[in-house]
Amino acid sequence: MIWHRISSFIFKNRVSLVVAVLLGTVFMGYQASKVKLSYELAKILPVTDPDFQRYEAFKSHFGQDGSVMVLAIETDSMYQLSFFNDWYALSQKIRHIEGIKDVVSNANLYGIIRDDSAHTFRIRPLVARPLTTQAGVDSLRIRIASLPFYRGLVTDSSGRAHLMAITFDQNVVNTKNRIALVRQVEAVADSFGRQHVLIGSVALSDGSRASGSVHMSGMPYIRTEFSAKVSKEMFQFLGLAFLVTGLILFYFFRSFTVVLTAMGVVAVAVIWATGYIVLLGYDITLLTGLIPPLIIVIGVPNTVFLLNRYHEELNRRAESRSPVDAANHQIEALAISTEKVGETTFFANVTTSIGFFVFYFTGSPLLIQFGLVSALGIMTTYVVSLILIPIIFSYLPAPTPKQRGHLDRRQVSRFLNWVNQLVHTRRTAIYSFVALVTVISIVGALQINPIGYVVDDLPKNDPIYTDLKFIESRFKGVMPFEVSIDAKRPGRVLTPQTLTKIKLLEREFGKYTEFTRPLSIVEAVKFLYQSYRGGDPKYFALPGALELNQLATYAPQLKGAKNAVGGLAFKAYMDSTFQYTRISFQMPDVGTVRTTQLLNELQPKADSIFNIDRATGTRVSASEQYDVHITGNSVVFTRGNDYLLTNLAESTVLAILLVSGILIILLRDIRLSLIAILPSVVPLIVTAGIMGFCGIHLKPSTILIFSIAFGISSDGTIYFITKYRDELRNKTMSLDRAVSETIRYTGISMFYTAMILFAGFAIFAASTFQGTVALGILVSITLLMGMASNLILLPAFLLTVDKQRSKKATVSNLQ
Repeated sequence: MIWHRISSFIFKNRVSLVVAVLLGTVFMGYQASKVKLSYELAKILPVTDPDFQRYEAFKSHFGQDGSVMVLAIETDSMYQLSFFNDWYALSQKIRHIEGIKDVVSNANLYGIIRDDSAHTFRIRPLVARPLTTQAGVDSLRIRIASLPFYRGLVTDSSGRAHLMAITFDQNVVNTKNRIALVRQVEAVADSFGRQHVLIGSVALSDGSRASGSVHMSGMPYIRTEFSAKVSKEMFQFLGLAFLVTGLILFYFFRSFTVVLTAMGVVAVAVIWATGYIVLLGYDITLLTGLIPPLIIVIGVPNTVFLLNRYHEELNRRAESRSPVDAANHQIEALAISTEKVGETTFFANVTTSIGFFVFYFTGSPLLIQFGLVSALGIMTTYVVSLILIPIIFSYLPAPTPKQRGHLDRRQVSRFLNWVNQLVHTRRTAIYSFVALVTVISIVGALQINPIGYVVDDLPKNDPIYTDLKFIESRFKGVMPFEVSIDAKRPGRVLTPQTLTKIKLLEREFGKYTEFTRPLSIVEAVKFLYQSYRGGDPKYFALPGALELNQLATYAPQLKGAKNAVGGLAFKAYMDSTFQYTRISFQMPDVGTVRTTQLLNELQPKADSIFNIDRATGTRVSASEQYDVHITGNSVVFTRGNDYLLTNLAESTVLAILLVSGILIILLRDIRLSLIAILPSVVPLIVTAGIMGFCGIHLKPSTILIFSIAFGISSDGTIYFITKYRDELRNKTMSLDRAVSETIRYTGISMFYTAMILFAGFAIFAASTFQGTVALGILVSITLLMGMASNLILLPAFLLTVDKQRSKKATVSNLQ
């Protein structure tokens, strides 16, 4: 038998195998030392997805859209001389930080002056240096109010909230240097806040911020804070996983040797898992950062099953008193444990790996990395445990009867005896209860709301969340929402026809309250035209074709000239060929459902404006068409969220099918295998019901729960089925007795591992990310239900099927 040969091989090559594992661990440890955090946006959509490709094309023309960090304050003192000069000084300090490309605030605005003598426009800063008189500040306030181009961009409608937009260098946004930049900006902003008795980036005791505080947001800031939290929590959970699992092991086994050995083995596995991240070219993300503590929690049950079987075998040989015989019995007990448990835990670890590896088939780079590394880590943990645990304990003294006494712990024995009696005498009650709970859970599951938000994983009192909501309430939002326009041929963007179409599209967007005022080539032309007509705000409008040609004599770039006039950079709105342009909006974090609605309404309108002849109502010829697509961070996040929901649901189904296949191999009975899978499916239905009744949204972080929990929960099914099958090999044992013996012996290990897994996943409730909290709590609950289901419902099914077969056999014999 293969498992007997594997067991013999391990004990015949103990030294060689330990050396091989240690050398491999040293190598993987070296690789793990090079692991680093990911500073890029999470890659959720596959590279073949059209929305992803459009977004990448957009970035190739205009750069990263999420490169602006914003500071916002609310005060009545802005236009008091000393306060304004300090605000101006703040903007200058930030502007001179290396890696900052631009700063825009009411202290850094530009005006445009028509110079008839040079037949050009002159662009001059409204504030060239600190102001010296209050009259100068008052004059500036009036001047800003006369420039509609800036309306709503730097000051809200009430005039009390003020915004400073800080643009990061494109080469810094997706690198480690972004963190240092954000921290420098935070430092000077905090200094400004303290100077004016404001509270900078520090939350108050109730989690909120004081009125007038310096609020910070924008994608660079949000991503930096997320990265910092991921880094901190990875080590926090690693420590908690070691502590919690170690304490539970000590409570069950009352042995420091067991605890230290188990912790050492999973520590080796963690090193290998982290090394895989580097070898595969991946970085630490929100998901891959969970792998090390997951390996600890999932790996410890291997030790539990091996040691419990080892102790059981020693108890069976307890009559031996000879020291020589005792030593032989110890090796024999370890060899049998390795053989029997090696097979059981192999299939159990395969099913757990399946729960993770199915993510590989989603096509999402983020989940491919998580699924592949997790699956490799889990199987490596199995191999390391199977090698090191028996070898280490073969060199240690055999545990005393007192140390093996945990197998007869009264509380656990009473519980298992109650389970055994329940299974044999109350199966109808079991089925009725499970059916009732399942129906109620289905009702709850139908109430689940599939929706995701960019920052909904954060608690409502987190400063990142409260700052974002403050800025949304005053300036509508900071989430990029872009319209990418390909005019199909160079120079076409600047034609009156194209500019008019852009104006019409901006007017359509203006009907939706979610969007800020646009930034586009049309807005720039309107600003120039206002200046061309003497600065009167009523001329902030798109001129007709004739006046546009006259305007172009003062601004050659409107005719396609490559140079910028007076420093007015048109490249933010157009590419160098004037074939591609953009319309930039900002919006609040309205959630994926509303964003999808906006996309579905606005994309057809955009296509209609640019490609439908208004006079005839027909589509223009192919040569006259434009490619117009809505893109940006908000769109990619929404499409990614929808993509994951669909593919993760398919992954859960795939996991169920694959595990069913393993059960068919083990039982060699399709009907019984399909019945045996139900105890692992029922907890998933109950978990979905809990989510619905508790208002937990279905999003990528929560839908992960189902395939992960199913993969781990089905371990219990494998443990029970393999032991049950082993008992049936004893031809003299009835099926009733086989079920009872399986509950008695496997039930102890299943109970221990359920407690370890429950507590191990519960540590994620300490996360600041609500999705991780939900993952931890719901997986813990699901696994606890899975243990109960596999100990009660599964044996009840087995007995019922046997009873039905016995009846059929009796009827057949009578006939």
